[in-house]
Amino acid sequence: MNVEEFFNKVVTVRMSPDESALDIIDQTLLPGTIKRIEISSRVEIWDAIKRLRVRGAPAIGVAAAYGIALLASRIESNGLDDFYAKFTEEKDYLASSRPTAVNLFWALDRMDRVVKNHADDSPDDIKEALFAEADAIREEDVQISRAIGEIGFGLLRDLKRNGQAVGILTHCNAGTLATAKYGTATAPMYLALEHGWAGTDMHVYCDETRPLLQGARLTSFELYHAGITTTLQCDNMASILMRSGKIDVIFVGCDRVARNGDTANKIGTSGVAILAHHYGIPFYVCAPSSTIDMDTPTGEQIPIEMRNPDEVTEMWYRERMAPEGVDVFNPAFDVTDHGLITGVITEKGLCHTPYDEAFLDLGMGP
Repeated sequence: MNVEEFFNKVVTVRMSPDESALDIIDQTLLPGTIKRIEISSRVEIWDAIKRLRVRGAPAIGVAAAYGIALLASRIESNGLDDFYAKFTEEKDYLASSRPTAVNLFWALDRMDRVVKNHADDSPDDIKEALFAEADAIREEDVQISRAIGEIGFGLLRDLKRNGQAVGILTHCNAGTLATAKYGTATAPMYLALEHGWAGTDMHVYCDETRPLLQGARLTSFELYHAGITTTLQCDNMASILMRSGKIDVIFVGCDRVARNGDTANKIGTSGVAILAHHYGIPFYVCAPSSTIDMDTPTGEQIPIEMRNPDEVTEMWYRERMAPEGVDVFNPAFDVTDHGLITGVITEKGLCHTPYDEAFLDLGMGP
């Protein structure tokens, strides 16, 4: 299939035609099974975000927007105050699903503003406005990813040498499965295809990202089916690969960017950045402006989600792979120091240190 056919096949999050449920790809079943499921109850929506059936900061934001619109559409109320109280209860419940991805809170707060901005309207009109806003968030995410991809493609084009593929490393999954389309870290690669590059003009190396293996199950699945030359590797193989001279550039996504440019991304990203710094390889973070949290001064203040120990000891294995009762450390994210980042690619432009000033120059923050 060509890249557009692939995009149409793996639409990550959308509303069902009758607006009765969220229609998502269950990413926990990939790559073996491509299955769409419909979720409609508050528990199902919360669980889908918590259990990573839908995941990736932008996709979580889209799912949260559609989710709160759907839940709000079922609210029976006695006037606006009662409606808003029940809306807030649903919003707070969805916000409790995951702590690190700022897009979750950004999308829910944006939907909250819709309710407040329609204070003079009827609850039915507010419900209609919420669905319209969720559609807008999804469409904006497509355009944001495309803009990030165009900037990243410019960097790839500068690295292109006659007869040689550009070597790219990425970590975890910041692809179309993590967004409404294109992805963030994968957007430069998909835009390269749209600009006429062949899949062989790039060679993308995917870190597997244990314990959830999202680089293996999701990114390699995406890129392989899009026709891009792809190699999968274990996370601890990144150093020898970089030393071999096969990597020209690194693109990663992120779930939150602090004001100073520190970034939280899937566990292991900071190690990749340290290795890239050692080997002199440019390291770019692809970040929609919605992930930039100007209220968080540094990465020290970013909450890090701790996940179930079973993901390390039992998930994906036929039998338990560690002693029963052993202590397990399983953070979902780590923080990459801004000093290790070559640049942060947003849809508004490419930012360099000092990042706080660069973000302000692009209109982010007060």
